[in-house]
Amino acid sequence: MKKFPVFSSSSKLIASFLFVISCNNLVSQDDMLSMADNGKKQKDYVYATFKSTRNINFHTCEVVGRRSLDFRISHRFGSMNSGTYNAWGLDQTANVRLGLEYSPDGRFMVGIGRSSYEKMTDGFVKFKILRQTSDNRQPVTITWFSSMYCTWLKDDQKATTGIDRYAHFEHRLSYVHQLIIGRKFGSRFSLQVAPAYVHYNLVQKLTDKNDLFLITGLARFKVTQRIALTFEYAYRLNNYSRDKFYDSMGAGIDIETGGHVFQVHVVNSFGMCENQYFMYTNSAWNNVGIRLGFNISRVFAL
Repeated sequence: MKKFPVFSSSSKLIASFLFVISCNNLVSQDDMLSMADNGKKQKDYVYATFKSTRNINFHTCEVVGRRSLDFRISHRFGSMNSGTYNAWGLDQTANVRLGLEYSPDGRFMVGIGRSSYEKMTDGFVKFKILRQTSDNRQPVTITWFSSMYCTWLKDDQKATTGIDRYAHFEHRLSYVHQLIIGRKFGSRFSLQVAPAYVHYNLVQKLTDKNDLFLITGLARFKVTQRIALTFEYAYRLNNYSRDKFYDSMGAGIDIETGGHVFQVHVVNSFGMCENQYFMYTNSAWNNVGIRLGFNISRVFAL
């Protein structure tokens, strides 16, 4: 009768130990493959089309990251054509805006801000509808932007006319909507276009219209890992506004300094809210009616 080998208890213990290790290795390999697959899916989206939620003045297709809060400080000096007496606008009254922007999931964002010019308070929502993918199955990023503005100015003509133009609260309100379409071409160049609509409940004169339609465009080109050149332009489609006001245009440079993004630029718009620079830009580049400005962005992870 054929005899089978007899294993000692120590041999059985060693065999069991080797079996457990083998199973753990298989599980670990599966986990690593799963992580690799997840990483591949995450990397399928194109990130950082623009470095910030603003290019100069204009909103980009970007929102802040998941559970991130962006504190923004924006500043515009006076017009450079004011001459040497005003140090080319540096001595003139400046416009300052403070803003907070938050996203819970990296796609939907809310923000509020306060500007010294026209004592303007603004609030907005922003949502990434579609995101560009690296395989070009989705070639662009599409973001929706809607904002509401309220001016807290007093009517300086009330004492003369006896009529308060802000007697009704809704007269203080205005609105802007944009469909933002952006694309990142390679690692250096990004381009964006956005049709925009502006509505004022109350305009300055009876001959003015309450609505304005625009086509905006902006671009960003990375010179180095931390420095980029920026440009933006808004073409207003309403004829009446083209006779009295100018298209908003700006050029600048982005400097990334770790946790901060520092943007320096020249623009012909004094206002920093969309309802201001889209509708009522009253100075032009061709007569040096431009202003030095800067934005500082600091993002906090919550």
